[in-house]
Amino acid sequence: MAVSRIDILNQGFSKKMRGYDPAEVDRYMQDMADTIGRLGEDKSRLEARVADLEARLTEFREREAALRDTLIATQRMTEDMKTNAQREAQLIIDAAHAKAESLVNQGHIRLARLQEDILEAKKLRAQFEMKVRSVIDAHMQLLEMSYEEQKVAAAPAPMQERSAEGE
Repeated sequence: MAVSRIDILNQGFSKKMRGYDPAEVDRYMQDMADTIGRLGEDKSRLEARVADLEARLTEFREREAALRDTLIATQRMTEDMKTNAQREAQLIIDAAHAKAESLVNQGHIRLARLQEDILEAKKLRAQFEMKVRSVIDAHMQLLEMSYEEQKVAAAPAPMQERSAEGE
């Protein structure tokens, strides 16, 4: 049974001869009415505050859920980004290894060509040296023959030959 301040103030009692002092009862009733009135106002204020706090609590719970969802989504995105970055880094490393291997192979091929060119140049040099030696030998033989002819021509002729010349 809910009792309000006005209910208490309007409550009336029958009067008897030797009953309670009406002024004392009235004062007590006034005090009780004031107390109940204050308690009712406090209750209303507290109920309003509880409703407000419950609304705020609901809002905070919703925010917490949204933040939790955002955090989870952010963590997933971060993990995805890490995975993608690692995958991309591996692709870059693989491409770099392939390019390095290609460059090394090209270097080996070029080295082999240079070695072949060097061998070919050595062969050509040897052939050239042989030709120069043969030319020098041929010239030396010619010089020797020419020297021999000059010696023979410059040598005094045997006597028979002189007499044949004088006749």
